[in-house]
Amino acid sequence: ESHLANNDKEKVAASLGIVNDAMTLMPQEPIHTGKKLNNGAQSTDKDAFYVNRTEIEAHRVNLQHLCRICGGSFKNDPYKRSHPVHGPVDDEMQALLRKKERRATSWPDLLNKVFKIDVRGDMDTIHPTNFCHNCWSVIQRKFSNAPCEVYFPRKGTMEWHPHSMSCDICGTSSHGVKRKKQAPNPQVSKKLRIIAERARKIMYARSRKQVNSKSIMKKITNCQKIHLSTKMLIVDYPADFVKSISCQICEHILADPVETTCKHLFCRLCILKCLKVIGSYCPSCRYPCFPTDLVNPVKSFLSILNTLAVRCPVKDCYEEVTLGKYSHHLSSHKEK
Repeated sequence: ESHLANNDKEKVAASLGIVNDAMTLMPQEPIHTGKKLNNGAQSTDKDAFYVNRTEIEAHRVNLQHLCRICGGSFKNDPYKRSHPVHGPVDDEMQALLRKKERRATSWPDLLNKVFKIDVRGDMDTIHPTNFCHNCWSVIQRKFSNAPCEVYFPRKGTMEWHPHSMSCDICGTSSHGVKRKKQAPNPQVSKKLRIIAERARKIMYARSRKQVNSKSIMKKITNCQKIHLSTKMLIVDYPADFVKSISCQICEHILADPVETTCKHLFCRLCILKCLKVIGSYCPSCRYPCFPTDLVNPVKSFLSILNTLAVRCPVKDCYEEVTLGKYSHHLSSHKEK
């Protein structure tokens, strides 16, 4: 029994020694593998961060070739014209705004008025910093009465989003942001084309008759050198107002205005010449009219007419004078 007991003790001691040896060898391995795993994770994070940063930088570069408003590419413009979104208003637009009696010193104010977008909170990593010349022409058409064949290429302004995996801008920066095309209906387009063609023919026939009669009366009066053109007005007034202060024959600003019994206004010299040549009737409505029927307009109308500011047509004279003082100003030029 004592021999068996000693053998059991020796086996237990041997097993304990094996366990201790294993414990002394094991702790060093897991520490090294853990450090390696942490280093690998940090390196992958750095690589991902670097890739993400380069993608955002490339996205920002692509945005510089697109319009902030319509999303079109500047490469489509043969002259490569662009305007800064946050820059000052150029001289041509400033002159047009002064003519319209409006004030704006920066583009954000004008973009907000015309396109209803606020660009003050833009970020260069999300929004482009320039807009195209086509959108500039849309703004110009908004503040001028000149006919212009400029169209806005979208139903609404472009919405911009941060860079993502499925980014449309990075793949289409050279051609602009793509839009869905709608297939035109051939029947509807054919009907519209026929209607437009008929309306164009009718309007052309009417305008041709009016132009012929007006051109004949202008040749009769021949007053280009003595009467002021409406283009000499400093302020760009509405078309109806300009028509009300201009002669119905020569289309210049009324000089010594007279009123007929049918309430039409003419320059005294123009209407007297026309009545002598074409007969005793009003050139506008063909109502019977005689030189004795001509009267002066009401004083309130004459006072409004005399307060209008015009630009002096004399060469090298850039002075702005009212119509009431224009004759005195012109006499000073004659004295010189």
